[in-house]
Amino acid sequence: MIEKIVGRHDADQRLDRWLRKAFPLASLSSLFAVIRKKKIRVNGKPGKGTETVNAGDVICIYENIPEAPANMYEKKAVVQVDSRIVIVSRTADYLVLDKPAGLASQPGTNQQPGDSLIELVWNWAEYEGLDFKPALVHRLDQETSGLIIAGLTGEAVRTFNALIRAHKVRKEYVALVNGYLEEPKGTIRLALERTDSAQGAKMEAGQGKDSVTHYQVIRQVGNCSLVRITLETGRMHQIRAHFAAIGHALIGDGRYGDFALNREFRKSHGLKRLFLHSALLDFQWKGKRIQIERELPAELQKVLTD
Repeated sequence: MIEKIVGRHDADQRLDRWLRKAFPLASLSSLFAVIRKKKIRVNGKPGKGTETVNAGDVICIYENIPEAPANMYEKKAVVQVDSRIVIVSRTADYLVLDKPAGLASQPGTNQQPGDSLIELVWNWAEYEGLDFKPALVHRLDQETSGLIIAGLTGEAVRTFNALIRAHKVRKEYVALVNGYLEEPKGTIRLALERTDSAQGAKMEAGQGKDSVTHYQVIRQVGNCSLVRITLETGRMHQIRAHFAAIGHALIGDGRYGDFALNREFRKSHGLKRLFLHSALLDFQWKGKRIQIERELPAELQKVLTD
């Protein structure tokens, strides 16, 4: 039998979500199977998976589930998040980080163990002596750089999740897109649906979930447009899929873009990445307005000044 007690940072969430966090090495199907077989008890009563767990609840699992070793993400030499990552803002509740392009936000099947943003933050938190395992409260594609928030307490993570659901965290992106947009300011409203293949996941426009992207042209750059973007919805690859669908794919996009044009930018500007940057975060925290901006990284600025 495995016995665990729900900590204060992990309270006020569904049992099935608590299990996913407590047993990251276990597959979802195996966790749901344990629930169906009624081999999980919460304070002595069979767990259903949908009930909310509270601080101090005793969770007993009457089946072997693989647990992550305590030092799974340990890198003893690390004394900061990582040399590639800038901590833009730190409070007792959250970190705002500047993620470089090429670094995955979360662990994945094609990633080296320990080499994703959140794993590096976990390592930093352990060094700092935090009693909570930080969590990212929103996503950035691996190819996208810029600002991203990590909650440092359970309460902070839940508060940010509520703010994001209520569209009260404004996120602005800067992108370079192919061609001239007909209107200097506009909205893209196209449903997006995820498709999976051997080449990886991709969003197809025209059906699926409603998706809304707002943009404003900053200036023309050669035969391209530099645009500032805000999202009304937060679908996977939304910005990339939307602009590709209207014939203005992002420069450097290897999945949705113009491959010949990407090669041209690589040759003429040395651009080896997607031109998409999370540039601004704006939200209210404890009665105070927080606005954080981060300029374009050097490799993107170079494209604009060459």
